[in-house]
Amino acid sequence: MKLHALITQFFPENPTRNLKWKHQSRSKNCSNQLWFVLLFSIVMFFILLCFNQLLFENSKGFVSFPGKSTGSATYFPGKLKSSSKDSCLGRYVYVHDLPKRFNEDVIKDCQLITRPTDRFSMCKSLENSGFGPRIRGLNGSELWKNGWFSTNQFMLEVIFHNRMKKYECLTNDSTVASAVFVPYYAGLDLRRYLWRFGVSMRDSSGIDLVDWLTRKPEWKRNLGKDHFFISGRIARDFRRKSNRKSEWGSNFRLLPGSENMTMLTIESGSSKNDIAVPYPTYFHPSSNFQVHQWQEFLRKQNRPYLFSFAGARRSKQKGSIRAEIINQCQASNKLCNFLDCASSINKCDDPATLMNMFRSSVFCLQPPGDSLTRRSTFDSILSGCIPVFFHPGSAYTQYVWHLPKDHNKYSVFISGKDLRVGKIGIKQKLVQFSKEEKQTMREEVIKLIPGILYGDPRSRLDTIDDAFDLAIKGILKRIEILTKRN
Repeated sequence: MKLHALITQFFPENPTRNLKWKHQSRSKNCSNQLWFVLLFSIVMFFILLCFNQLLFENSKGFVSFPGKSTGSATYFPGKLKSSSKDSCLGRYVYVHDLPKRFNEDVIKDCQLITRPTDRFSMCKSLENSGFGPRIRGLNGSELWKNGWFSTNQFMLEVIFHNRMKKYECLTNDSTVASAVFVPYYAGLDLRRYLWRFGVSMRDSSGIDLVDWLTRKPEWKRNLGKDHFFISGRIARDFRRKSNRKSEWGSNFRLLPGSENMTMLTIESGSSKNDIAVPYPTYFHPSSNFQVHQWQEFLRKQNRPYLFSFAGARRSKQKGSIRAEIINQCQASNKLCNFLDCASSINKCDDPATLMNMFRSSVFCLQPPGDSLTRRSTFDSILSGCIPVFFHPGSAYTQYVWHLPKDHNKYSVFISGKDLRVGKIGIKQKLVQFSKEEKQTMREEVIKLIPGILYGDPRSRLDTIDDAFDLAIKGILKRIEILTKRN
C-alpha cells in the first residue's frame, strides 16, 4: 500500500503506464552506460599494460634499438637507478665502424694474402666465417660430422670479428661502453706486404688507422686505453725498430697512438699491452653437447705411444733443440711417434693425421719453433694429450686468461738447456710418471678444452665459456683497472 501511494503521488493520471515508460528509459540508459564502462575499462587496461611494459624495461636499466652491423638488438643503459638488474652493465662493448680498407677490403682480394709457398689458397680459409672448409666424416666417426673445419691459424682476426658481431652486450652508445673494439685485420693486412715490399707499404695502413682513431671522441676520453683489437700474428711482427727493408714486420705497435691500445695476440711480447689468446684449432662447436661428447670420447681413448712430436728440424736456427728432440724420439724404441713436417709427404697440415697422432699419445712435445709458441699446443690439448714444454714462454707466461697458473696440473716442463747438454732425457723424464699421475693430468687437459675453442658464431654455447668469452671477460677487467688509474 505504501508503494502504491507513493507511485500515485508522483504519477496521478496513469501511474502504471508512466512507471513502465520510466523503467524502459532507465533500462536503455543503463545499457548505454554499461557499454561505455566496458569500453572505458578496455582502453584503461591497454594503457596500464603499455605503462607497465615501459616501467619494466626501464627497471631493467636498458632499452633496445637496432644493432649497428648485425641487425640484431643491442642495448644501452636506461636512466633509472635500478640498473643493477641490467646483465650487461659493465660489459657493454662499442665497435668502431672502421672504413672498409682496414678489414673487409683486406680479405676481398684473398689472393693478395696467399703466399706462393702456401699449400692452400687463403680464399678457402675464409669460408665459414673464417673457419675454412668443413671437415666431414673423418675416419667414419659421427663425432667428426659437426663442428670440425680445416682452420688456418692466421684467420683469428676474422673469426674473432665474426664472434664480436654476435656479442650479447654490443652498444651503439659509446658513452656507456666499458670497452671499445677496433676490428682492424692487422695481421692479414701486414701479410700482404711482408714480402717484396718496402717498409712504407707495411706501415701505411697502421699509420692511417691511428690517425683515424685519434680523431674520434671515443679515443679522447681515455687516450685509447679502453680500446683493443685482435691479431692473428705474434706481437714481435708489429715491433720493427728500424726502417731497413731487410728487417721483419711493421712498426704499428711502436706508433705513439697505438701503444695505449691492448692487442690480443696469439703470442705476446715484452709489452704489457700485449695479451696472448689461444691459436684457433680445428674444432668450432655449435652446442654444449658437441663439446661434452668430444670430451667423453677422449677419456676412453687408447694411447699406445708415450709421447709424440710433429715438426721439423731447425738446422739454421741458433740454439734450436728440435734436432735433439727428433733424435731422442726416433731412439725411443717405438715409445715415440714422429711426424716429419719437412718430408716430401708432409701431412702436418692435415687435420685427420695430426689429431689421430695426438689422440694416440699420452704426451705431446711442444718445443719452440720460429717463435716461442705453437698452434700445435692447442691441437694437442684438443686431443687430450698432455703438452710437454721446453721454455716457459711457450705457454706459462703467455695464456694467463686461458690456462691454469699451476702449470704442473696440466703439463710437463723439461729445461731446454738441460736437454741440450744431456742432463736429462725426454723418455727418462716421462716414464717416471705413474699411471694415476698421467690420468690425473690428462683429465685436467680435457677440462681445458672448452676454454681454448672458438665456438661457431652462428649458434651459442649456453653454459660454456669458450676462448672468445674468456678473452672478453679478461679485457673488460683489464680496461676497468687501466681506466680507474686515470
